[in-house]
Amino acid sequence: MNPTETKHFSTSEIDASCRAPLLALFGGAALWLVAGLALSLVAIMTFHKPDMFADCPLLTYGRVQPAANDALLYGFCIPAALGVMLWIFARLSQTELCLSLLPIVAANLWHLGVLVGTVAILIGDSTGFAWLEFPRGSSVLLFAAFLLIAICAVATFGARKERELHPSHWFLLAALFWFPWIYSTANLFLLAHHPVRGAAQAVIDWWFSDNLIFVWLALVGVGAALYFLPKLAARPLHSRFLALFAFWTLILFGTWCGIPQGAPLPAWLPAASAVASSLLIVPLIAIAVIACKTVRGSAVSCKGGPLCYVKFGTAAFVLSGLMLIAEACPQINRVTEFTWFGTAQVQLQMLGFFTIVMCGAIYELLPRVMGFELPFPKFVRLQHWLFMLGVVLWAGSLAVGGVEQGMKLCDPSPSVVFADSTNVALIFLRVGTTGLLLILLGSLLFAANIFAMTFKWKLALLKTVIAFIKSPLATAEVKS
Repeated sequence: MNPTETKHFSTSEIDASCRAPLLALFGGAALWLVAGLALSLVAIMTFHKPDMFADCPLLTYGRVQPAANDALLYGFCIPAALGVMLWIFARLSQTELCLSLLPIVAANLWHLGVLVGTVAILIGDSTGFAWLEFPRGSSVLLFAAFLLIAICAVATFGARKERELHPSHWFLLAALFWFPWIYSTANLFLLAHHPVRGAAQAVIDWWFSDNLIFVWLALVGVGAALYFLPKLAARPLHSRFLALFAFWTLILFGTWCGIPQGAPLPAWLPAASAVASSLLIVPLIAIAVIACKTVRGSAVSCKGGPLCYVKFGTAAFVLSGLMLIAEACPQINRVTEFTWFGTAQVQLQMLGFFTIVMCGAIYELLPRVMGFELPFPKFVRLQHWLFMLGVVLWAGSLAVGGVEQGMKLCDPSPSVVFADSTNVALIFLRVGTTGLLLILLGSLLFAANIFAMTFKWKLALLKTVIAFIKSPLATAEVKS
């Protein structure tokens, strides 16, 4: 072959190059998904029976709830997203994954960092900042691991054969740069040797939380949806220009959100956040139009497969965005502030949108990467229904319960006391606990498929190694 000619790789070669990195990322992510949901269940049980874990400091609500949130976000969401991103970059670039050893090392560093951070939170060594509770040592591991995977992704992107960018490229490339920027900035201003003081700490933490939970998850989740929806529905993407418009408006308006309307700050900060939140309706409408018109008229049946996951997750993202806009409205915020409504929006964003989209993407790409079908294909449909029903019960009950709780808190009549607001919320928490349990059962099915595929691949690899070792011995015996 002429050295100036570009080598063309088959899809099987591209998928094979992603096999080990993706298994390292997805295996740990599946484990952390189960662990995070289990910790969430422990946290919510303290509202049903407050003295259940009273003698165990590790399982008090103030420790176990942040540990659960970080295990879900840093343990599952981000490594699962990075694995899906690497595969999409390799496929769109029509080349093998570049520097494939880096993500394997990075995956182990990442999961080690999450383990160190989760244990630190449970033993009381949390930083105290929401979504940034991991101590400095854990943060360094996470940052280094992310940079290694980003180097691999950018190198793969640079080696692409098709120079024209796919709409997913815009979202995923932005996400690669977004996380190091917001994570390093938040750590520098909040956890450095000379952190900022006073109200500025709260502002930076709100900014970081919004950019991580809403903007970063949206960039990766929507970017993955724009790739998988056309492929799974066997239809072309509705509009590249509308996707580009949604991308720019999302990162333009989304970064200014997150400051509560009742925050003790100069009035212009909550007001600017409210205006930016209201303008989020623009990218939400654009994304909804793209998704609906892409899948409309598709002859592909859903039947609980990956297409159903991505469709439901995209709808959940739009609903989560609408809830975020509602929270920014001063009239609504007076009722929903200090209630379960904000928690419902975050849980819908993480579990209803992002987790479901990532699970659908993994179910679609992993059989291609491994070269064989899922060990338990019926689990895919069952998990979809468990997740869908669980998210509706979990996030829905928290949202409705939050509104009821807020109305009680705002009631000035002497007959309504503070305990009434907690009692009315407890009814909805019982329903929500059932939903959370269903999501946990679905995550066990997901982990079973991931671990079974990993075990099957490692067993086949071991047999190949044994056969390779035995073959020279057998040849030597024949010659003798």
